[in-house]
Amino acid sequence: MGLEIARALGVGAIQPNIYVNRNRYNTGFGQNANVDTFERTSIDRYTTETAIKKMINTNPQIKKIVKNFNPEMQLNILELNNLLKNHASDTRTIAKGIAENLPFSLKSKVNLKAIDEAAYLHDIGKVLIPENILNKSGKLDELETKIMHTHSELGYEMLKTTDIDALVLNLVRNHHQNPKKTGYPRVGNDFNADLNLQIISASDKYSALTEKRVYKDPLSPKQALTIIYQDVKEGKLHPFIFKALVNHVNNNTLSKVS
Repeated sequence: MGLEIARALGVGAIQPNIYVNRNRYNTGFGQNANVDTFERTSIDRYTTETAIKKMINTNPQIKKIVKNFNPEMQLNILELNNLLKNHASDTRTIAKGIAENLPFSLKSKVNLKAIDEAAYLHDIGKVLIPENILNKSGKLDELETKIMHTHSELGYEMLKTTDIDALVLNLVRNHHQNPKKTGYPRVGNDFNADLNLQIISASDKYSALTEKRVYKDPLSPKQALTIIYQDVKEGKLHPFIFKALVNHVNNNTLSKVS
């Protein structure tokens, strides 16, 4: 039996009209493809220690952001690799699932390549957040919360030194924002929490709620969806995105049972 959540309220409008490259996943590797070619084309090329150090050395703004909590620019590569293997990969799968379950009229407004890359890279800035904050067993205090919140801005500043698309950069920077502009980092009056951003935000939140972390136990799918539904009622998430998330969760649950 699928999860039943009350019908979402109508909120907000979806405005973006972004071209979708439907050939994104049709690229094959011949027998002569080598590791170097893969590393140059894979999204993982942005997550190596060498690439991250190059990003940091290229952009002085990064050192300014972390000067009060990580002046030595220590990199938590082990934590980043664990994040990419688990939370980031899970967020990537959920984002794809949401996109696949949207009404046909909205699917054309989704940039599949952008949400795939942003879902995987959205937390890359956490490589510069001290381990004692990332894995604190208790609640973060005000200063620790402020430091943690820099991770999205750090990810943006790191990746903007690369050839990453501008839309992906925007999604990484603002994945904790919403149409009500109550998230972080601060945004201007012209900010638009478009369809792609809301997909990333919902995917990130669902993944975080349902996974075990050092400071919390995992929530059940129904518990997580109930919390996210509150965002719909407050106008922070479009109801069609929420419905697509519910459908994805139901389909995934059924496939595991069968």
